[in-house]
Amino acid sequence: MAKEKKKGGDKAAKKAEKKQKQEKKAEKKAKTKASKDAGSDVEDVDLDAVLEEYKKQQEQFHKVTETVLDAPPRPRGASTFIASPSHSNQLLLFGGEYFNGALATFFNDLSIYNIDRDEWRCVTSPNAPLPRSGHAWCRGGNQAYVYLFGGEFSSPKQGTFYHYNDFWRLDPATREWERLDAKGKTPPARSGHRMTYFKQYIILFGGFQDTSSQTKYLADLWIYDTVNYVWFSPTLPPAQLKPEARSSFTFLPHDQGCVLYGGYSRVKATVAAGRQTKGGGGGQKNILKPMVHQDCFFLRITPPAADAAPNTPPTVRWEKRKKPANTPNPVRAGATMAFHKGRGIMFGGVHDVEESEEGMESEFFNQLFAWNVERNRFFPLALRKPRQAAKKNAGDQPTRGGGRRGRAQANEEELLRQLAALEAGGKIEDADGMVLDQKEEKEEVSDRKVRDMPVSMEMPHVRFNAQLAVQDDVLYIYGGTFEKGDREFTFDDMYAIDLGKMDGCKEVFSRPVEDWVASDDEDEDDEWDDEDEEDEEDEDDDVEMADEPKVSESKRGKKKAADETSEVAAPPSVTSTEDDETEADTAATSVDDGLPHPRPFESRRDFFQRTSNEWQEILMTNLRWKGIQPESLAVKEIKTKAFELSEEKWWDCREEITALEDEQEAAGIGEVVSLADRAEGGGGGGGGGARRR
Repeated sequence: MAKEKKKGGDKAAKKAEKKQKQEKKAEKKAKTKASKDAGSDVEDVDLDAVLEEYKKQQEQFHKVTETVLDAPPRPRGASTFIASPSHSNQLLLFGGEYFNGALATFFNDLSIYNIDRDEWRCVTSPNAPLPRSGHAWCRGGNQAYVYLFGGEFSSPKQGTFYHYNDFWRLDPATREWERLDAKGKTPPARSGHRMTYFKQYIILFGGFQDTSSQTKYLADLWIYDTVNYVWFSPTLPPAQLKPEARSSFTFLPHDQGCVLYGGYSRVKATVAAGRQTKGGGGGQKNILKPMVHQDCFFLRITPPAADAAPNTPPTVRWEKRKKPANTPNPVRAGATMAFHKGRGIMFGGVHDVEESEEGMESEFFNQLFAWNVERNRFFPLALRKPRQAAKKNAGDQPTRGGGRRGRAQANEEELLRQLAALEAGGKIEDADGMVLDQKEEKEEVSDRKVRDMPVSMEMPHVRFNAQLAVQDDVLYIYGGTFEKGDREFTFDDMYAIDLGKMDGCKEVFSRPVEDWVASDDEDEDDEWDDEDEEDEEDEDDDVEMADEPKVSESKRGKKKAADETSEVAAPPSVTSTEDDETEADTAATSVDDGLPHPRPFESRRDFFQRTSNEWQEILMTNLRWKGIQPESLAVKEIKTKAFELSEEKWWDCREEITALEDEQEAAGIGEVVSLADRAEGGGGGGGGGARRR
């Protein structure tokens, strides 16, 4: 009835009501922008100062220290998790971030889980990588080291962030970190990439870079020689098929190279700008459309000949494979995979269905699959109840009659009796009367016995981007992410599944997720959503609100689209004293002439693209002062003159910016990006969770 009344009502009144709503939203947008300019961390948090604070904290550690933790590490996402290549009963966890809806916390602690003792340890070191998330690491193929590259870091309220381009080596035996500075070209800064190993080489591919205008996905291949300490960027034939740019893909080792499957990216697409009306359709607009890749490639690597010159790169070739058979349906992003005996073990994922401009529905999974690399086929893995114990005879002794296991056990006991007889100075013939003393063995077993962990025949809760590692045929699932509405939950748990027996899912630990801090904008958006639902009922009069942010962007871009005007205070390590603020203001005044300022690693063209509107306004103001009406000039001429002004400013600041670039390169930092500028520049296509790591 309400819908019929709306259709039959006065259209003029409805138009007036819509106009009033538009004015309210425009006013809200203006207030948000003003508050950003006045007090957000987009400009008032100096990332160099934050970096310096972390360095000071690192200097407090004079040596590598390992302490036993009372509880598992703090919850985190986008971390790295791997089975230790030097200890068969240890798992390594490094870095990651935790976002509670208001503030982001980044970690650089190395946590070690001792499987046999059910014990977590935290390692602090004077020489460790700075806090980060979205980085990648892998073991060395023929070495007991772990290699780490890249990642990202941001200010607490996610206003500004940057990517790393530093390269590290971890010795799990000594817990020592070493930064590797290779000669020649090195991979650019990035996040969301993947690494794997082949013989003496580390292979790196893909990822993404965020700039002030867009999220750029990468398709470059880099190979690091762990013997000669040099990076290679192979030049591939133009006609050779190769993977498209992507992040969050699977990268598994192979005895002849490595295998790549799947991934996530955003590709350009053109859609109708608004709904069609009776009077005709609207125009066209360009968007970045999410794409979940399902293709598969084999990277064949041929090492140089033994008599080749030093630093000769290996020969590589991408070979397109058929799409794997029996792939999980529907397609899913954020389905992570771990390597186990020539196959990939895949868990979880999320399938996004964009229903409208205002929202996105997602389906999450907790299924387990095995991808046989040689057969190029997926197989579902299901938990099965353990078999019943063997029947016992009347004497309560297990039957050992005819089976192979029974005969093997009897032979083993006979050999042990003979050995005991010889050690006692007797003869082998006396071995039949020997009684094996198993007391000491039982005591050792009791000392190593850990607490009983609950076992379930159900998989962990649905999630995506869980961290996986396989140690001694056991799959360990750590953390992951789940989304409900505009909220994002970072799981704080770990599970173990025996891949040989598949006899249940053991819960190593599980803690409730921390509370999500709802921002003011989220509350206001909820109110507007209620009103928008009423508007959607009237299809004839609905008008697309171009300036209204999509719920899907808030949902997918969790940290990047977070409320930058939140009243929650930053951590003490980030905030500065009044004296520091005064010094910062003085320093800013010395270089601030009221004109747009270039940033480190920003080219002339990128600088102008980011500040084009400001330079055009400055130009038109100057022309009016000179008595020239800007309207008398062509648009192209105005843009050309505005670019000349920006270029002059770029060159004036070159010496200062070069010094900042040198400092950031020394710390392994790429371009520092303001998310506010990127959103205003129309590049908000791939922030945060949208990149699916």
